[in-house]
Amino acid sequence: MNDQAPDPSSAPTGPSPAPAPVLAASPEPAPGRRSGGFWLGALALLVSVLGIAMAGLLWQKLDATQKELARRSQLSDTQATEVRTLATQADAQVNELKARLAVAEVKLSEVSLQRSQLEELMLALSRSRDDNLVQDLESSLRLAQQQAQLTGSVQPLLAALQSADERIARAAQPRLNPVQRAIARDVQRIRSAAVADVPSLVQRLDELARQVDQWPVPNDIGGRRPGAQERVPHSATSEAPPADAAGSGWEVAWRRWTAFWTRVWEETTRSGRELVRVSRIDNPDAVLLAPEQAFFLRENLKLRLLNARLGLLARQMDAVQDDLKRIDAALARHFDTTVPEVAAAQATVTQLRSELAVTEWPQPEDSLAALAVAAGGR
Repeated sequence: MNDQAPDPSSAPTGPSPAPAPVLAASPEPAPGRRSGGFWLGALALLVSVLGIAMAGLLWQKLDATQKELARRSQLSDTQATEVRTLATQADAQVNELKARLAVAEVKLSEVSLQRSQLEELMLALSRSRDDNLVQDLESSLRLAQQQAQLTGSVQPLLAALQSADERIARAAQPRLNPVQRAIARDVQRIRSAAVADVPSLVQRLDELARQVDQWPVPNDIGGRRPGAQERVPHSATSEAPPADAAGSGWEVAWRRWTAFWTRVWEETTRSGRELVRVSRIDNPDAVLLAPEQAFFLRENLKLRLLNARLGLLARQMDAVQDDLKRIDAALARHFDTTVPEVAAAQATVTQLRSELAVTEWPQPEDSLAALAVAAGGR
């Protein structure tokens, strides 16, 4: 028979029946059986105590876990509340930033438009300044060209070109570099050009005008021809016989009579030679010129020289050449070219004509052309 206790779980769940009356006394257990049950009871008690201790520990751990979960749940709720607050604030800030960004975009578009307009204005201002500079340089060069022609010197033109070069260098505009190179070429060409000395030519014309009255015509009998020597009467050169010469009275009378008729004869022959003069004239027109007309001829020649002087000062070289040609023809036609003064005047006129024939006034053509191209390329 088994000594194990009945399983309480296997007992009926209903009300337990009343115990049956004991009719006879049970026999006492054996000592071995009694010690095994004790150990079993102690073991069961130990297991129960251990289970109760473990249950207490589990309960404590569960309680601590619940508290921790409650704390963490509360902390999570707090953090969630803070996060919702921060999210609300962030949302408000995002909306504000969106509004500010929209305003900034509008302002940026306005600034971009203003910048583009400002760039256009600056470009227009720069181009207008360059155009004004080009026009100013062109005007200064043309004015210097006129001054050079009036003064007969290339210094005003060189000064204007150098000033234009300095102004272009200060402007520092790349599109004006061709103008600067053209100015350098014009300066080099003008410095190397052979220009007639107008003041010297004017002085020589004035000297010719002062010498006109000294030029004799071929049939001039009013004054002494240059180079001619006055004839001395023979009576002046011959020694008169002394009044107290020795001799008889009739010899003295004869000498006086002879000297008287000798003086009469010399005076007669000298008067005849002054009334009639024989000379060779190669130009027939000079014979037709009356002595009183020589005055008007000389005055006309002076007017020609003064007209050539005025034409030289006015830079009318063609008119000057025509006047000098007429003066040369008048010298060869109406004056005695064998006289040194007239020959020197002819040589001077020929030299003047040759100097004016090779004279070409330098012009800043390259600079003006480059300025015209720069003005047209705006």
